[in-house]
Amino acid sequence: MYEDNNLEDSNSFITGIWSERVLVITKDYQIKGNVFMPKTGRKNRVLSDILNGAKRFVAIKNCEVIHREFPNRKAETHEFLQLNLNSIILLRPLSEE
Repeated sequence: MYEDNNLEDSNSFITGIWSERVLVITKDYQIKGNVFMPKTGRKNRVLSDILNGAKRFVAIKNCEVIHREFPNRKAETHEFLQLNLNSIILLRPLSEE
């Protein structure tokens, strides 16, 4: 009989991560989406940890991408993208719209 021993692990995975809706500005794009970060102990990682960490890319999910030079162009939507940290001019939490 098959037992799902991973149930506890999957619950830990779900509760061990939090997301933040963010606005990211690069030279060419304005991106709104969700970044996901693991909880570390009792304190959640902060957005600055993304920028100051060893990883050189940030994953953004469920995002809307607007070309800054052509703001009237239809916004692109993507389920997932990775953005090089060197291209980020501004990264901030996005208040509910």
